[in-house]
Amino acid sequence: MINIDISSPILGKNEFNAVRNVLKSGMLAQGPRVQEFEKLFSSYIGTKYGIAVNSGTAALHIALLSAGLKGGDEVITSPFSFAASANAVLFCEAKPVFVDVDQNTFNINSDLIEEKITTKTKAIIVVHLFGQPCELDKIVNICQKYDLILIEDACQAHGAEYFCKKVGTFGIGCFSFYPTKNMTTGEGGMITTDDAAIAEKARMIRSHGQRERYFHEILGFNYRMTDISAALGICQIEKLDGYNKKRIENAKFLDKEIRNIKGLVPPFVLSNVKHVFHQFTIKVADDFKMSRDELKESLKNKGITTMIYYPLPIDKQPLYRKLNYNDFLPCSEKLAKGVLSLPVHPSLTKEELKYIVQTIKDI
Repeated sequence: MINIDISSPILGKNEFNAVRNVLKSGMLAQGPRVQEFEKLFSSYIGTKYGIAVNSGTAALHIALLSAGLKGGDEVITSPFSFAASANAVLFCEAKPVFVDVDQNTFNINSDLIEEKITTKTKAIIVVHLFGQPCELDKIVNICQKYDLILIEDACQAHGAEYFCKKVGTFGIGCFSFYPTKNMTTGEGGMITTDDAAIAEKARMIRSHGQRERYFHEILGFNYRMTDISAALGICQIEKLDGYNKKRIENAKFLDKEIRNIKGLVPPFVLSNVKHVFHQFTIKVADDFKMSRDELKESLKNKGITTMIYYPLPIDKQPLYRKLNYNDFLPCSEKLAKGVLSLPVHPSLTKEELKYIVQTIKDI
């Protein structure tokens, strides 16, 4: 039976050998491989510093703390994202303030940001959702105008570019290396920055507030990456551009075919960006022959796994309801009812891509 997964991490002989060498070395925690990976990744992104951590969520939390976020501050962000981007603000006892997204790009609507800025606003977290950069020129200008810190949630956007400049360089960059991402370390994350003070504080927070071992200067956590994870990352970073190229090619094929199916809307791509298609997310319109959920189930019955990213905006999650969030954010709510992500990962064969398209047409 055909079985096409929504994601498929690619691990080869190089990765197995790299992990084997770490196991033989006896250095299973943070060590030389982590330092090597930090240098490779920051060089790839184009920043002076890279701070490896054990998840994208840890990267976001550390980035906010390193930027000086404190209780009572407000942080503007997107409601249409994985909850970690907003939860990291709550970790700091600060308040997420949600700005609705653009219905085409799925990213935060830069035209709506300024009306949500108050005297308590400290930062903006932009989420480069599904691999497409936000409108960074507008957002950078807003940050400069109001003296706000810009944090980029690039957890789904490794190698994505805005006007030929990689995301993660416009503000404090936060990346995830979860197995579904464009590259993986199993679990893991990275902070990128050109600010030496931010980098130094981030390294301290990552390891129990220590600059020197057993001397704790500030409150910190155990957010360290292991050499095992870093060994995977060193191998994966060399392949990332190739993986992204294949994702883009797969997306072009799907776009060309799906564009002609009434009621299905392929992803909109801004003209000035490099979209790296962590996900290929379509919109199932009201005039399609069945509902989004019915389409998802029909594809599942044909061996094609799809996912709904995301079925409920963050501000509508039970946790945020308990915190008395009750904003009216119509684009986010509408997207949550109509989006569906199709397989686009680099392991897909041409035959599998054709099967996905033909199955949708037959339905």
